[in-house]
Amino acid sequence: MNCLFCELPKKRIFLENEFFLVIRDGYPISKGHSLVIPKRHVDSFFDLSFNEFQMLQPTLLQSKKELDGEFNPDSYNIGINDGEQAGQTINHLHFIPRYAGDQIDPKGGARWIFPDKADYWSE
Repeated sequence: MNCLFCELPKKRIFLENEFFLVIRDGYPISKGHSLVIPKRHVDSFFDLSFNEFQMLQPTLLQSKKELDGEFNPDSYNIGINDGEQAGQTINHLHFIPRYAGDQIDPKGGARWIFPDKADYWSE
């Protein structure tokens, strides 16, 4: 199996626990854009074990604490691209810090994947 995230160099890891590694995205869309990666290779978020799923929230909270301290973002997008049609290229969770002014109007969040369906509040 050739998975980029199953063979990460230790220097890429900024947070680690029993079930997850957290790294900075190699192609960040904002300061602090990070990936939460299960240590066990799984093909889908829905394949996480019960214990992995239980540990996901504390991992996200610890990551947020670290990112708040380093970058002080204004808010976050937490997303899961699960499956090819959802845009998944490598199995991972996105953790994207957001900053005031990084988008003219951030309302709608991920809905902007389909721009004609994003702005539902103006009609």
